[in-house]
Amino acid sequence: MIKPFMHYLVRAIIEQLEQELSTAANASQQAHASATHSENIADNKYDTLAVEAAYLAHGQSMRIAELQQAIALYQQFKRPQFSAQSSIQLGALVCIEDDQGQQRHLLLGPAAGGLSLNRNGDIISLITPATPLGQALMGQTLDDEVLLQLNQQQQRFTIVSIE
Repeated sequence: MIKPFMHYLVRAIIEQLEQELSTAANASQQAHASATHSENIADNKYDTLAVEAAYLAHGQSMRIAELQQAIALYQQFKRPQFSAQSSIQLGALVCIEDDQGQQRHLLLGPAAGGLSLNRNGDIISLITPATPLGQALMGQTLDDEVLLQLNQQQQRFTIVSIE
């Protein structure tokens, strides 16, 4: 059951990234058209509309490249198998619990941190090893406690499950 679910998660991540890619490509085309449109040619040195549009188009191009790279990473991603004795590594689906008993479900992925996915009403947050939480979780095992400094407050999490 885990394997089909993980396949579903990876497919859902790729679909979200492809939607973002489509949106970014449309925005890039609009910004490029605005930057090169004859009505946006500068009338004087203070008229910066075309320059601003060119910066926007460049930023969108960089976002497109980032999304294409993330899609390729997930299309090629080979997730390892996890057991109750496994340590957390790339590809782990982890449930952590804070001191108040609140649980969070996290998928440690190679890219696109910040995406959220739904699993039977539970939200799964995609994080990467580059984040403070991702760094703190790497190598940890079931029932380990993780201390993390967030917003100048130390928070403690217990690892409840690793899939």
